[in-house]
Amino acid sequence: MSPANRSASGQADSASAVRVGVLVVSDRSSRGEREDRGGPAVLAYLSAALACPWQAVSRVVPDEADVVRATLVELVDEAGCSLVITTGGTGPAPRDVTPEATVAVLDKELPGFGEAMRAVSLPRVPTAVLSRQTAGTRGRALILNLPGSPRAVAECLDAVFAAVPDCIDLVGGPRLETVPDRVKAYRPHD
Repeated sequence: MSPANRSASGQADSASAVRVGVLVVSDRSSRGEREDRGGPAVLAYLSAALACPWQAVSRVVPDEADVVRATLVELVDEAGCSLVITTGGTGPAPRDVTPEATVAVLDKELPGFGEAMRAVSLPRVPTAVLSRQTAGTRGRALILNLPGSPRAVAECLDAVFAAVPDCIDLVGGPRLETVPDRVKAYRPHD
């Protein structure tokens, strides 16, 4: 079974599959007024990058801090996701609350992820300095905030994904294997 066939389709043995949360934060998408493109971009990236069995647990919620916090807690603590990737809500607009909601549920913040993502985006988009994506750990999981743009999803994940498997190893999560031609995981702790 190829990585793409055992990924978001849910065809992998759920007992052995790494659970990955994909949380779309968007008022309009949560109301069905706009098609979400960030979530599918995350799923496409993971399908190409992960070589191990994995199962997506997807949610779409409005830009409400309480709802984002509760959903992050549910994805990690109840659904058992070892990696949660959010899209949307990282800008400076009044309703952009994803980073604040994320920080509120973290055990440890990992600012290097956000710094690397902004650094890779800035040469392409001058307004990348306005993006407030962050990351951190909760229990045995890593939570990453990404912008909502599909192009930004791919470039930001390219900037940081080599460190994701080692981070999850360090917090005691399951081992993520990557497709080396797509993303070579860097594991200095092996």
